[in-house]
Amino acid sequence: MTKPMNKSDARKQITQLSKQLEEHNYRYYVLNQPTISDEEYDQLFKSLMELEAAFPDLKSENSPTQRVGTKIDSELSPVKHRAKMYSLDNSYSMEEVKQWVERVQKGLPKQSVEYVAELKIDGVSATLVYENGEFVLGATRGDGVTGENVTHNLRTIRSIPLNLQAAANKPLPKLLDIRAEIYMSKADFRALNEQRMKDGEDRFANPRNATGGTVKLLDSRITAQRNLQCFVHSFGMVQGGEMVKTQWEFLEAMKQYGFMTNPYSRLCSTFEEVKSYCLELQNKRQELPYEVDGVVIKVNSLEQQDRLGATQKSPRWAVAYKFPAQQATTIVKRIVIQVGRTGVLTPVAELQPVPCAGVIISRATLHNFDEVKRLKIGVGDRILVERAGDVIPKVVKVVEPATKKKRISVPKQCPECKGKVLRVKTEDVAYRCINPSCPKKLELNLVHFASRGAMDIEGLGEVAVKQLLEQGLVKDIVDIYFLKSADLLKLELFKEKKVQNLLTAIEASKQQPLSRLLFGLGIINIGEKVSYCLAQRFGSMDELLKAGSEELENIHEVGQVMAESVQAFFQQPATQMLIQKLKRAQVNMLEPIEVKGQKLQGKKFVFTGELANLTRTQAAALVRKLGAEVVSLVSANTDFVVAGENAGSKLEKAKALGVKILANKEFEEMVYG
Repeated sequence: MTKPMNKSDARKQITQLSKQLEEHNYRYYVLNQPTISDEEYDQLFKSLMELEAAFPDLKSENSPTQRVGTKIDSELSPVKHRAKMYSLDNSYSMEEVKQWVERVQKGLPKQSVEYVAELKIDGVSATLVYENGEFVLGATRGDGVTGENVTHNLRTIRSIPLNLQAAANKPLPKLLDIRAEIYMSKADFRALNEQRMKDGEDRFANPRNATGGTVKLLDSRITAQRNLQCFVHSFGMVQGGEMVKTQWEFLEAMKQYGFMTNPYSRLCSTFEEVKSYCLELQNKRQELPYEVDGVVIKVNSLEQQDRLGATQKSPRWAVAYKFPAQQATTIVKRIVIQVGRTGVLTPVAELQPVPCAGVIISRATLHNFDEVKRLKIGVGDRILVERAGDVIPKVVKVVEPATKKKRISVPKQCPECKGKVLRVKTEDVAYRCINPSCPKKLELNLVHFASRGAMDIEGLGEVAVKQLLEQGLVKDIVDIYFLKSADLLKLELFKEKKVQNLLTAIEASKQQPLSRLLFGLGIINIGEKVSYCLAQRFGSMDELLKAGSEELENIHEVGQVMAESVQAFFQQPATQMLIQKLKRAQVNMLEPIEVKGQKLQGKKFVFTGELANLTRTQAAALVRKLGAEVVSLVSANTDFVVAGENAGSKLEKAKALGVKILANKEFEEMVYG
């Protein structure tokens, strides 16, 4: 009989497992040199979770198990920084950088000056505070004096150590306050936007925008899924520990503590070396896996930094060289409000056409009304727009306000249907039309309902849907099941053969499984994968309607936000009427529960691009039947990426991570062979 573990032994084992897991996190996420398999890591993690469950009072806030995320109940609290977080003066040419170097040398007469040049990552500034080696606080920059407490979100970032690694013969400082840049890689950003578009959500404008929104989320379980990363770059304050003397020594010390610093940083002795570095990295910027917008140049000696001091706004010992941006100026002709499938209202600036980065820009999204307020933008303003790579055009700032500016504000009524507009607290910045009968929402929802991943109704595309609405033939998505041949013959370009084909496709769609119907209904935050998981778990629409919030949240793929979305959707009287109407139309509401094979048991698949003989939904169903799991994002834990025609950023990330890539023929041989 196994002797029960006492509290003392449990404490020792929890400490040992935590150290092991943090070491493996460091090797995997910082050094990119893992020494154990994912299965071995998962087993260590499981052991720690079991011990903490048995001895809950021994669970630390900085336990590796706490990286998975939680939700806080209140708004982000303000944090006063121990040391002011300055912004940097910008320079836009090598001549301006040279002038800064001359000012530095004038402030340090007859002294030799070294410089450290570091990439300026386009992310979100943060301060990280450690007490006796333990991570206790993470905060945004804010106004430089006061920021917001985002510790719960920063704990999810694997490249931020929860406990510092003690260097040989060097005790950990009692207090360490350092500066960092939180960012999202280009590949993760593209994958996130692809998923958001698939789920009917608005795209983020750029990685910095996505990072900023993610860092301030109240629910860090969402943050944990977005794979944010962190570079430490500057010194804030240290107490009770060994002081470094230079910026270069600081970067080396941070690596020893377990942080990730940018590998492109360079120690320079002269202005010419600084210039060479800036021009070299300017030419290399497109090859980098993250967005950069320049180089930060710092005086290396901390003692010399103290001598130079700072202005009210910026340190005199550092400057930012901004890379030439692909920008142009133009006039805002008008600002329109677009209504999305889920009712989100998005302000869009219609511009006087202007060439920029090889294309003519005539429109630029303003993303949300908080961004409109921040930019102080209105009709008639001359603005600076920017386009980098394949990122959508972005309004950088107003450069010349209009004399008589027409401001844009949040409409109280939907511009399409005059329905009520509300801000959804859980979504930070989203204003939505809540009218379930909004014609624009209905148009986009019908197109989504008929799409290949949902009910797969060939012939019911945008043009046909618009004509059905114009003729008043449909008032909701279920009305398509009551269409007659005579109705469709009223539509432009619809002849008898085309009408018959569409009616046949509509009739066939009634037999789609519940998972496809759930996805087609367009529930906010619920994509194709979660629709499948819900259908497999409950088996029928009636059983799903009975599910409580706790039962929904207990499903591995469904968090609190998703559970709330599902319940809110099905509690609406309009939804309940829709379900009854679907039943009258004899639309299937059952899910065949798959008996999984063992051939691909435990393997993780990602699909990208168009496959030759299967839709991605069909391919996903195939591998699930063989025991595999289909995931949305490519990571080091992915086993196979199946790449069809026009594969996107997921293919690039798979190559970068060394994930096995299957072409169409290889995939079919695997599942059919």
